[in-house]
Amino acid sequence: MSSSDTATVTVTTWSLEQTSPSDLRPATPPAGDAVRIVRAEVPSPEFSRFLYASVGGDIHWIDRLGWTYAQWQEQLGRPGSETWVAYEKGTPAGFVELQVQDDGAVEIAYFGLLPAFRGRRIGGHLLSYGIARAWDLAERWPGRMPTKRVWVHTCSLDGEHAMANYQRRGFRLFETEVAEEPAVATPGPWPGA
Repeated sequence: MSSSDTATVTVTTWSLEQTSPSDLRPATPPAGDAVRIVRAEVPSPEFSRFLYASVGGDIHWIDRLGWTYAQWQEQLGRPGSETWVAYEKGTPAGFVELQVQDDGAVEIAYFGLLPAFRGRRIGGHLLSYGIARAWDLAERWPGRMPTKRVWVHTCSLDGEHAMANYQRRGFRLFETEVAEEPAVATPGPWPGA
């Protein structure tokens, strides 16, 4: 098969931002006290890879699957990099990963729920919590510039509710890109799953 025969898919990528903490429109937390959100303060490539593969395995998250242990450790150990994990009754349900960038920007690099926890009102709550932690990130990292902007990108391959959830939380669209990308099968949380 030649490279011109490679199947492609049209992917739309949307970049969204908030420029003030007052932009956040929090979701209503799930009823009861079964859901907790906790920062994973000790960098753990094993745990982070589990979250990444389990959340993104069915929605085309493939860019980090080939990372080495050292690459995961480097990413997780960057000052200002934070992973916040939602647990339901002690079971990991999803996560949000924050990455500090220049000029007071914080990117929500990854956000999502494991498939079994989708559609249960946990996602809006976790995203709201993650956005709030992006806005107050400098309080946990002495010497960091206060956050001036929180941004995220999502695409047409992500979960069907992703874009609407970001917009309901107060994100505004600032850029749209359309590109042809190679069609890649979703690997699931591990090969053959």
